[in-house]
Order: sequence, then C-alpha cells, then structure tokens
Amino acid sequence: MPKGEYLQYGGQAILEGVMMRSPHYFSIACRAPNGEIVLTTEALEKTWIGRQKWLKLPFLRGSLAILDAMGLGAKAMKFAGNVQMAPQYQVESEEKEKAPSQKVQDITIGLTLVFSLIIAFGIFNYLPNVIAEYSSMALANKFGGAKEAVTSAAGQLPPPKLDYKITNTISEVVKALLFFGYIWGISFLPDIAEVFKYHGAEHKAINTMEAEQDLEIANCKTQTRLHPRCGTSFAIVVLIVGFIVFTFVPRYLLGESVHPMLNVTVRFLVELVILPLIAGISYEAIRLAGKFRSKAIVNVLFKPGLMTQYLTTKEPNEGQIEVALEALKAVVHAETTGELRTSG
Repeated sequence: MPKGEYLQYGGQAILEGVMMRSPHYFSIACRAPNGEIVLTTEALEKTWIGRQKWLKLPFLRGSLAILDAMGLGAKAMKFAGNVQMAPQYQVESEEKEKAPSQKVQDITIGLTLVFSLIIAFGIFNYLPNVIAEYSSMALANKFGGAKEAVTSAAGQLPPPKLDYKITNTISEVVKALLFFGYIWGISFLPDIAEVFKYHGAEHKAINTMEAEQDLEIANCKTQTRLHPRCGTSFAIVVLIVGFIVFTFVPRYLLGESVHPMLNVTVRFLVELVILPLIAGISYEAIRLAGKFRSKAIVNVLFKPGLMTQYLTTKEPNEGQIEVALEALKAVVHAETTGELRTSG
C-alpha cells in the first residue's frame, strides 16, 4: 500500500466498538454482550457525502471531515445500539428485554445528534461570546481603558467596552477552558472511560498499519495510543487557528450602541460562517503533521494536540484491540479485493 494512502485511514470509537474508514469503505466492529465481535462493511460512495467530489478539494476537506465524521458516527452509533440490544447477541442467562423498533431507534439517534450539535454550539461558541461581552463591559467600568463612547441616534451612550480585540481574546480563552474542562470532566464517567479505551485501541491499530507491521494484537500492543491525525488534535488546531483568526475579526458589525445580546448573536453567526475556512486550514495542517510525523519540528508544533489525547484515550485491553483490528482489517481487505466482510 502506498504510504500516501495511510493519510486516508482513520476511525472513531463508539459504544463497545470501533468504526474504521479507508479511502472508499468503512467498517464497524462491535463487541456484543455475549462476547461475539459483530462486523459490517460498506462502501463510502453509498453515502451522500461520499458522492460529493467537490468536498474533497484542498481546504474544503476540513468541512468534509466534519460532515463525514458526523455522518459515519451516526451510522456507527446506530449499528452499535442494534448490536447491544439485539436478542441474538445477549447472554443466555440474561433476561431479554424487547428492543425498540428500528424506526424509533433511528429517530432517537437523529434527535440526539441534532440536540448535541445545538448544545455544542451553544456551550462552546455562543456562551463564550456572552461571557466575553459582559466581561468586557465589567472590566471597562471597573478599570477604565474603554474605547471612547459614541452617542447613538437615540442620544444614549452605549455601555463602555474594551477594544474589540481584547473582548475577542477573552472569548477564545473561555472557549479553550470550556473545551478542556468538558473533556476532563467526562473522562471520569465509567461509560466514557470505556469509549476512550476503544479510542486508544483505534489509534494503536492505525499506528500498527503505518509502521508497516502485521495487524496482530502483539504488534498493536506495543504502539502508542496517540496519533497526530486524531480528531482531538484536529479540535486543538481548530482552537488555535480560531484564536488567531477570530481575535482580529471585527466584533460590532451593528455598532456598539445596540443591545449586547444582539451583538453577541451577530458575532455567533459570523463565526459560524468563518468556521468552515478555519476547519479547512486546520485539516490541511493535520494532514501535514501526519505526513511528516517523524520530523522533530512537526512533533513540537503539534505537541498540544498529542498531549490532549492523554485525556481522550486510555490504554485498551486485548479484547478492545482485537475489535479495532477486526474493523481495520475489514476496510483494508475491502480496498484490496472489493469484498465486504460481515459477521454476526
């Protein structure tokens, strides 16, 4: 396999399993309650995103990566949920509960994804801007240094604020604190800790392939659980690039005399428009890091993202590594032969 193709392999950890994707296929492997590994493999071209060739161009691929991760993540969660609930995969001694219908489960997953996005943008984007806006006003009132007030058409003076670049900086710092606080907090939840172990297994499997070693448990166990192309590293680079870009984007497009919450809302919408560009820049940087991961300067520049992975990954056990390897072997096999492996 050409080394360049390694950049197109990746995955996600899910409930009791791992989803792996290759240039043209994706595979999901899950550990069922009875201990069996259940596997499915599909072609990416079957998905709407997979058919959008224009999204694969440089600097557009970042948006594709986000949409792709969301779409495949939803499919993987649906599959994992089916495996955990299906009667044929239960332990014999367990009392079997009636599984929810497929339609109900699809609706539940869809609603969960939508609400998760709303909450994520609300907490990690809108809330920091609210905090920054009112912090700027409070600091300007207490310590001075506010910009010269401009009388509005109604003859009223707007509340004093610091220079918009300072307010923007406060917002970006709050975003980072909320992000790291969230990751640190959920790492203590037992179910999330198990998912983080599968995340570590996914990285070890990819690292084994990129080291050109046989995809065996013994080889996989010796690999690091960190990887420069991880979604965590991508998120950190997005934070860093966003810090640089958003700090210098003018904040008060409607003027400073309007209600602070209206300015916050407009700012939020502006950031949503710019976010695809930031994602594109960040994605190209992550691909570059993966391509030149052996270079010392690359390791230094992307160290923050790698260090954060100590929060989002944990050392997996052999069973979890086995699941990750099964998913990876399935997509490699599909790329090589065109055959789609399934089991269970």
